Amino acid sequence: MAASRRHFIAGSAAAAAGSLATPAAAQAAKPVFAVAQTTIPIVGTTDVFPVRRIYCIGRNYAAHAREMGSDPTREPPFFFQKPTDAIQFVAPGTVADHPYPTLTSNYHYEVELVAALKSGGRDIPIEKALDHVYGYALGLDMTRRDLQRAMGNEKKPWEIGKSFDRSAPIGPLHRVEQVGHFADGAISLAVNGTVKQNATLKHMIWSVAEQISRLSAANELFAGDIIYSGTPENVGPVVKGDVILCKLDKLPDLSIKIV
Repeated sequence: MAASRRHFIAGSAAAAAGSLATPAAAQAAKPVFAVAQTTIPIVGTTDVFPVRRIYCIGRNYAAHAREMGSDPTREPPFFFQKPTDAIQFVAPGTVADHPYPTLTSNYHYEVELVAALKSGGRDIPIEKALDHVYGYALGLDMTRRDLQRAMGNEKKPWEIGKSFDRSAPIGPLHRVEQVGHFADGAISLAVNGTVKQNATLKHMIWSVAEQISRLSAANELFAGDIIYSGTPENVGPVVKGDVILCKLDKLPDLSIKIV
């Protein structure tokens, strides 16, 4: 009797598994709800760039590394991620309202060049890395600095300081055919008309090509991945009412108002 019951249960499980694996069942499968796809408009087209992952490199300008308490001559590159829905698209010629986030009283700006990938792979050699770039944009890596520092002091992950709603404002994407690659060019940020950050891309410790190569050693990269390439020195706080204006040679300005 017990043996017959076991055979019956096993047979029923196999039948259920088989029914789930049938092509008809697979074709009938559908998501239980819709999840919005994060996209970035592409200049000169009606197309949009679908964002798969947001990677960010930390402390990629020597002076910024020093102001954050590290030694850029000895520190290898490190990366963190933001959720894709952290993207806040900012159209050129506009000043987008940007909500002051919760849980912080020390909210910082970081202006950055952003590279968007059209393809990927593993262990990409530096000399081939730029072949994977689709285009570039100007972005902001907004940071709840007090939360980041508190978590760091406690030797805990500081994701809460970096990965939150609208923490990645970004302008439209410009294809490589339009703007070329960025090895140099002035990058700056002003708050209420006063320049706070002012550098050139040649001051980056790790170039975009080197960042892609290093990242691909840790994670397989794919089309749709974007990389925030680091910020110059003089990051600092903003409060409600402040207007941030970001500039980068060959790309349109990006501006937000903290509300």
